[in-house]
Amino acid sequence: MNINEILKERILVLDGAMGTMIQRHKLEEKDFRNESLKDHPHPLKGNNDLLSITRPDIIKDIHRQYFEAGADIAETNTFGSTTVAQADYHLEHLVYDLNFAGAKIAREVADEFSQKEPNKPRFVAGSMGPTTKLASMSPDVNNPGFRAITFDQLVVAFKEQAKGLMDGGADLLLIETITDTLNAKAALFAIQELFEERGKSIPIMISGTITDASGRILSGQTTEAFLISVSHVPLLSIGLNCALGASALRPYLQVLDEKAPFMVSAHPNAGLPNEFGQYDQTPDEMAFQVEEYLKEGLVNIVGGCCGSTPDHIQKIAEAAKKYQPRKIKNMAVVENF
Repeated sequence: MNINEILKERILVLDGAMGTMIQRHKLEEKDFRNESLKDHPHPLKGNNDLLSITRPDIIKDIHRQYFEAGADIAETNTFGSTTVAQADYHLEHLVYDLNFAGAKIAREVADEFSQKEPNKPRFVAGSMGPTTKLASMSPDVNNPGFRAITFDQLVVAFKEQAKGLMDGGADLLLIETITDTLNAKAALFAIQELFEERGKSIPIMISGTITDASGRILSGQTTEAFLISVSHVPLLSIGLNCALGASALRPYLQVLDEKAPFMVSAHPNAGLPNEFGQYDQTPDEMAFQVEEYLKEGLVNIVGGCCGSTPDHIQKIAEAAKKYQPRKIKNMAVVENF
């Protein structure tokens, strides 16, 4: 069943945090290694994307828990699966394999649930994180003209990631947690180039990150400017995730609701982290805040980011059943992009 048609009928639920669930396993260095990596000279603990290869049982179980909680869309365990991010672990050569494996695992679990409930098909969103470098900002305050990476380098990295995700069976590509719009534009360019080469396309979701109360992403754009900057691509959805809790995202989702000619998504954090970096917001508290979006008709897709668990997603899914999806107000192509 076509996801575009389903989105017109009901609000779809995205899963919650992968990292939060992985942390519960209290994994050690050995969990991030297999036979081919047993002699890798660099530490690998913390490279969660690697678990799709070394501990697929854990990743499969996490996907299963989210689908059981009511999620319609699972994000692949590939947030950092680019050559840029994997360079920290000296594993650039594994990038295609990480993305293929991450998509394949999610695909298997999604198909399992779709077969059990044919009237509620499950989808796989290939997660494409922002990488560890910014294309439009300098990491050196003493040298504002310096750039740690180029647009072309990002295109190469994102294209390799997208290949693995598509080959592994992703239904969608989700460019998420965008803090620098130029990085997002590189990802979009890479994906479009890949689609053209293959003569095949799948829907694209994009999600930016508002980093503080100014309502701007890290590279300085307002929500509307971010929307305009990426609206040249026919997106399935545009949305916001991470950094802030559900209540703090609401005014920026109102902007997208008013202006976006696409579906709108939101997957906020479970509140803000405490002094130990933990998220204290309960499933009921988070669902109560998310329900404000639903009452106002602001979103088509909703889920959770950092700190959210299957318990959070279950409460959000229960709330989502009670409301109609957002209706697109502005079908005209956004001007001046």
